[in-house]
Amino acid sequence: MSDKPKHTYPPIGLLIDGEWIYDRPSLCHVENPSDESMLGQVPKATANDLQNALESSARGFEVWRRTPPTERAAIMRRAAVLVRERAADIAPIFTMELGKTLSESLAEIERSATFLDWDAEEIRRLYGRIVPTDPPIQQFVVREPIGPVAAFTPWNVPMSAPSRKISASLAAGCSVILKPAEETPATACLFAQCFLDAGLPKGVLNVVFGDPDEVSRTLVLSPITRLVTLTGSINVGKHLTRLAAETMKPVLMELGGHAPVLVDENVDPDEVAQLAVNWKYRMAGQFCSAPSRFLVHRSVYSDFVESLASKASKLVVGDGFAKDTQMGPVANRRRLDAMSGLVEDAVAHGARVVTGGQRVGNRGWFYAPTVLADVPLDARIMKEEPFGPLSPCAPVNSMDEALSISNSLDMGLAAFVFTNSMERADHLSRELQVGSVALNVFTSPGAEAPFGGYRESGIGREGGLEMWNSYTVAKTIAERRVRV
Repeated sequence: MSDKPKHTYPPIGLLIDGEWIYDRPSLCHVENPSDESMLGQVPKATANDLQNALESSARGFEVWRRTPPTERAAIMRRAAVLVRERAADIAPIFTMELGKTLSESLAEIERSATFLDWDAEEIRRLYGRIVPTDPPIQQFVVREPIGPVAAFTPWNVPMSAPSRKISASLAAGCSVILKPAEETPATACLFAQCFLDAGLPKGVLNVVFGDPDEVSRTLVLSPITRLVTLTGSINVGKHLTRLAAETMKPVLMELGGHAPVLVDENVDPDEVAQLAVNWKYRMAGQFCSAPSRFLVHRSVYSDFVESLASKASKLVVGDGFAKDTQMGPVANRRRLDAMSGLVEDAVAHGARVVTGGQRVGNRGWFYAPTVLADVPLDARIMKEEPFGPLSPCAPVNSMDEALSISNSLDMGLAAFVFTNSMERADHLSRELQVGSVALNVFTSPGAEAPFGGYRESGIGREGGLEMWNSYTVAKTIAERRVRV
């Protein structure tokens, strides 16, 4: 039985110039992926709404960039406090929209608050520098906010992705127009309300929904916006980057990946399988650093696959509100069809289904935790990010072979290595062409470390000191210190 929430799904609005607007035509319905019920409607911004949001963001930027860093940090810290205080109210809405378990929703809400914590502190460390020059000239470098930011975020992390972009923008002194995903709008709106209630000046944060092409073209091509940032698919990232190039705007793109897991011969395959199950099937595998290719040394391959399948088959799949649920649904019917298509293609290429491989039930978008063995490299799932609860496994004869396979794709976001050889750990972590490597652990960079990808997995980095490279611009000032 599910412990259904008593919470009522909130109305969705546009946030423009500090005010919520609800009386707009419907763009689409919001669906609960656990039972296919309709939760609410997403409003469609008009062309005038989008222009108002841009003009509001321009005004907000002029206020915010002149706001002292200590005041900016104080507002961000107050917003983080409100996020944590409201977590118990936001989490059920989160779970209704995306199907995540309540514990997963609460964990993402907390993660979102940590971005605000860290960035608020880093405001005090946005240092410039003195560049040695011949007197009487003195040359120094300062970093200034780049300007209004157009931010696009996905459905799978509807609070932490907006938090990364809003938090970095505010820390740098930028205003931001957020375009969240239509599948999970209420979570993003509830998050935005925390900033309003924390005292953020109007216009510094605007939230819009609408026709994706119209919104992206309007925001990206406008001379008001100065940075375009997206967390999303490679195809959408390329589209926005092409638009941004028309007005010479820089972009910050955190795009798709296909995270390999390299399992060496000298590890305990059962222990690694347990760690893999804990990380792979959280959020039904719908997160950017989810393991998606298991490349296992042949000597431990059979034991690893057997253990992984055994543990995956025991996971409880169901409604995110049920206390015993360990994995919720995939996000929508499209993802369900995508899972089936990838499994069918893998089997057609000679792979075998060890566990799962089918839909669970006939209501809601539930797909069984799946382990595929002996998957050939020409199967689609070894080249396309599955973004779901599928674990394709393939044997390798050495870690060098696993490395070659890992680097063979045009994307490189995250990778995981399990070995008890320090020499191999060092070699693999250096040679893997990805933005983050985790050794003998499944994890993803938090607020304090940069996150992003190689090649088609993105441009730039979010988090850590590296975030300043995108949200600020360096200005060199040369001063001749004589009377004139």
